[in-house]
Amino acid sequence: MYRRTLREQIFKLLFRVEFNTPEEMPEQEKLFFDAGDVTYSDKDREEIRTKYEKILEKLPDIDRELSVASEGWDLTRIGKVELTILRVAVYEIEYDATIPEGVAINEAVELAKKFGQDSAPAYVNAVLSKFTEEGRKKLADEKGGKAAAGAGDGKKAKPKTAGPNKPRQGGAKVVVVRHRK
Repeated sequence: MYRRTLREQIFKLLFRVEFNTPEEMPEQEKLFFDAGDVTYSDKDREEIRTKYEKILEKLPDIDRELSVASEGWDLTRIGKVELTILRVAVYEIEYDATIPEGVAINEAVELAKKFGQDSAPAYVNAVLSKFTEEGRKKLADEKGGKAAAGAGDGKKAKPKTAGPNKPRQGGAKVVVVRHRK
């Protein structure tokens, strides 16, 4: 089985965790492997089961990291599909050295396109970007910048505002055109 297909199967198995108790999951695993429309080789079964179990083992840590990265979104407010996709991707980024972070993010976005709501790919991409080296650096710079902006003279730093012909933060350049009569 290809890695993408294996990842999708891991996602589908992990998704069941949201609807079943830990005591029910062994039966769910059996149903997943034996009652589905996909035939698994012994090697594929073992690879899916191993990665699934590793994700479950790290789930409290992954959820804690997702809570921080999703800024103000309680995990119960995130759709179960998107949450499961994020869990798989965060595991791959943080705990699986064999998968480059860019691949993990791209594959998560592809899963979101296939299984999530219309806005899911953008949301998944935005949250996972905070787990990249560049995203962590940007977050650290923002936190350091906020601390530095308030330090010193006791004055609050003026917020940057977009004006005519100035780009908005993170957005497109806005150009105001005036027509004369």
